[in-house]
Amino acid sequence: MKLSLPYKVFSIVLALLVLVSTLSVAIEKHFCGGVLVDVAVFTDVDKCCGDSKSESQEITKNSCCKNEIDIVEGQDEITIKAFEDLDIIQEQVLVAYAYAFVNLYESLPKQIIPHKDYSPPLLIRDIQVLDETYLI
Repeated sequence: MKLSLPYKVFSIVLALLVLVSTLSVAIEKHFCGGVLVDVAVFTDVDKCCGDSKSESQEITKNSCCKNEIDIVEGQDEITIKAFEDLDIIQEQVLVAYAYAFVNLYESLPKQIIPHKDYSPPLLIRDIQVLDETYLI
């Protein structure tokens, strides 16, 4: 029972590792004149340039502001192989492991207890006291 806490901690760490490995994050950075103004992970960045400009004016005029987006890609899919996709050595190891695991937990043979229903006689007197025989 004293190993149950490390097992629980290890399983939680592995679950978090799977969760983090499949997580994708986009980091947005806003630069104004070569100086980093704002960084945002889950929200939009605050822009220092005039927001009143329309998109067509921004395209024609060179702006001092620049936006960068860094995308940290997570694992898109967790592959689950079918038994048919494994090569012959992996199939043999898997079958041997399954066979050993199933036979590891065999039940004990049923034991026959011949005196299970026997009830001992009731003691009326203490025989050792009557015969005065004591174990020292």
